Amino acid sequence: MLILVTYDVSTETAAGRKRLNRVAKKCVAYGQRVQNSVFECCLDWSQFVKLRHELAQIIDEKEDSLRFYNLGNSYSEKVYHIGKKPGIPLEGELIL
Repeated sequence: MLILVTYDVSTETAAGRKRLNRVAKKCVAYGQRVQNSVFECCLDWSQFVKLRHELAQIIDEKEDSLRFYNLGNSYSEKVYHIGKKPGIPLEGELIL
């Protein structure tokens, strides 16, 4: 299933900047960045639960926010892109 992860982490303090970096690195491990604080992740349910838990452990709920959008398995018709950087296909093999 395709999960869209968005976050807003306060960067007013050094601790906030560190949290932001940790959140971004965790998201990179699970999917691809499509905008500064937006990631597309193809996950099964257990991976989604694990990612959600790991990110919840990083953020400060009083200052930061996370949003997860479950676009399901039939997401190809739910995502429309206009502009540069269309991204790479989320399914199949990557050849670098």
